[in-house]
Amino acid sequence: MSSSSSFVNMATIGDFAPHNTTVPATKVEITVSCRNLLDRDTFSKSDPICVLYTQGIGNKEWREFGRTEVIDNTLNPDFVRKFILDYFFEERQNLRFDLYDVDSKSTNLSKHDFLGQACCTLGEIVGSLGSRLEKPLGGIPGKKCGTIIVKAEELNNCRESVMMQFCGNKLDKKDFFGKSDPFLVFYRSNEDGTFTICHKTEVVKNTLNPVWQAFKIPVRALCNGDYDRTIKVEVYDWDRDGSHDFIGEFSTSYRELSRGQSQFNVYEVINPKKKGKKKKYLNSGTVTLLSFLVDIEVTFLDYIKGGTQINFTVAIDFTASNGNPAQPTSLHYMSPYQLNAYGMALKAVGEIIQDYDSDKMFPALGFGAKLPPDGRVSHEFALNGNPQNPYCNGIDGVMEAYYQSLKSVQLYGPTNFSPVINHVARYAASVKDGSQYFVLLIITDGVISDMAQTKESIVNASCLPMSIIIVGVGPAEFDAMIELDGDEVRISSRGRYAERDIVQFVPFRDYIDRTGNHILSMARLAKDVLAEIPDQFLSYMRTRGIKPLPAPPPYTPPGQPLQTQI
Repeated sequence: MSSSSSFVNMATIGDFAPHNTTVPATKVEITVSCRNLLDRDTFSKSDPICVLYTQGIGNKEWREFGRTEVIDNTLNPDFVRKFILDYFFEERQNLRFDLYDVDSKSTNLSKHDFLGQACCTLGEIVGSLGSRLEKPLGGIPGKKCGTIIVKAEELNNCRESVMMQFCGNKLDKKDFFGKSDPFLVFYRSNEDGTFTICHKTEVVKNTLNPVWQAFKIPVRALCNGDYDRTIKVEVYDWDRDGSHDFIGEFSTSYRELSRGQSQFNVYEVINPKKKGKKKKYLNSGTVTLLSFLVDIEVTFLDYIKGGTQINFTVAIDFTASNGNPAQPTSLHYMSPYQLNAYGMALKAVGEIIQDYDSDKMFPALGFGAKLPPDGRVSHEFALNGNPQNPYCNGIDGVMEAYYQSLKSVQLYGPTNFSPVINHVARYAASVKDGSQYFVLLIITDGVISDMAQTKESIVNASCLPMSIIIVGVGPAEFDAMIELDGDEVRISSRGRYAERDIVQFVPFRDYIDRTGNHILSMARLAKDVLAEIPDQFLSYMRTRGIKPLPAPPPYTPPGQPLQTQI
C-alpha cells in the first residue's frame, strides 16, 4: 500500500485535496485620484472622500465596500487609503466610485454633498494601458464633475511561492517494532482563529531522524499573504490503518521561516498531553528548517499590464439542425422579449473578454449556411456580410450582425468546425511574440460532421497563442464536444497529441436557471468557460519562454506639474 493512498482514511486530518482548497484568486490594490472636482464649499475648496461599492452577481444590488480618507481643501485629491479586491478574470466585477464633499463628522453619506460618480468593471481597469483608467465623473445633471483616475496593482505576495525543506531529529518512537514513520502536516490560521490544512509532506519510513523532500507552496496558501500569521505544524507517525499517532506540534510564521537556516528555525516538537503528565518532559524531538527559497511567478496580469491584447472571435452555428428561426422551438428564434440561447451565451462571455481588447472590434463568423445571392454553402462567412472586414463594433455590434444574418442566410449544413478554427489559427500563427492571444468562441447545437479534421485543427492550434471555448446549446448529446475538451484524455490526431489543452466545453442547458434568474446563470456560465483561459495563456507563454513586457511608464498629462495636493 503506497503512503499516498494510506492518507485517504487519515481520521485526524480530514479530507484534503490541494486542488479544491479555495485560495483566493489574486488580489488587486486599487488607488484613486480625482482632478477638477466640483467646488461645493463657499469659503474654501471641497473636502473629498471616495466611497467604493461592489455588486453582487445574482441580485445586482450595490454594497459599500470601503471608503478612502478625507482630504481637506482640494479639488485634485490623490487618496492614500487603497482598496484591496479579489480579482477573477472569469467574472464581471462591477465597481462604482462615489465622491462626496465631507461637511461634518457624520458617517451618514446623505449628510454630505454628492460630487459625482463613475462606474466600471475591475477588468476594464486591469485591461487599460498600464492598468490605469481615467473616466469622467457624472451623476449631477448639467454639471461637469471632473475626472476620476483609478489604478490597479497586483499585490506581490499573491504570486510568490516558497520552496522549503525540513528534517527531524530524535523524534519520539511510536512503533512497537522498529522506529517511527514520520510526516508533517502544515496549517495556516484563519482570521477567526481556526486552522486550514495547506500542505502534507511524504512519509519517511522507519527513522527518528527523517529528512523530508523539499516542497513548493504559494505564499498565499501558507499564510494568505500575512507574514506574521501563525503557521501550525503537526508531526505524525504514519500507521497503515489510518490511525496515525500524534508525535507533537510547533508553531511558526512566514516571517520566522524566511530567516532561513539558522538557530531560530530549529523547533521543539511538543506533545501537550505528555507535557502535562511528565514533570521531566522536554520535548518529543526537534524539526529543523534546512532551506527556504522564494520564487516569484509571473502572472496573467503581468502580461496584460505589459500590453498583451486578447483578441476575441465569435463563430455561430447556422446549420439546419437548429430549427427554423421563424419557429419558437428554434434555437435561433428571435423573440421580441428575450435573447435566445445563442444571444445569451455570446453576451455572457463577450462582455467579460471585451475588457481585455483595446479596440473592441470583434470578427464574427458563421458556419453551415447557404449565402445569398447564389445559395452557396459556407463554413466561414462574415456575419456582417463583409468578408474583407468581418469586424463588428463591440459585443452589441456582434449581436446586431447575428440578427441581420439570420434574416438573410438559409440554415443548411453540415456542421464543420475546422474552417473557423483554421481561420483564427492563421491570425494566431502570424503573431507568436506574446503581444497577442486569440480566443475563439464557438456556439453550436453540437452535431459535428468533420470530427477528424477538427481534431487535426485543434492539435495544430495547440502550439499557437489561442484558446477555443465551445458552448453547446439545445438538447443534443455532446459526447463529441466532451472528447474535444481534452480534460480527461488529451486530444490527438493521426498519432500526434495536442501540445496543451486549449479547448473548454460547457453545455448551455446546465446553466438555464429554473427560477428565471438569467443574470446569475449567465455569470456562472461565463465563469466556467473563462476560468481555464489564464492558465492556458500562461502555459503558452512559459513553454515559449516569453516574458511579460514592462508596464508602460505612468501617464503624465502634458503641461501639468507633478506635485500632488495632500
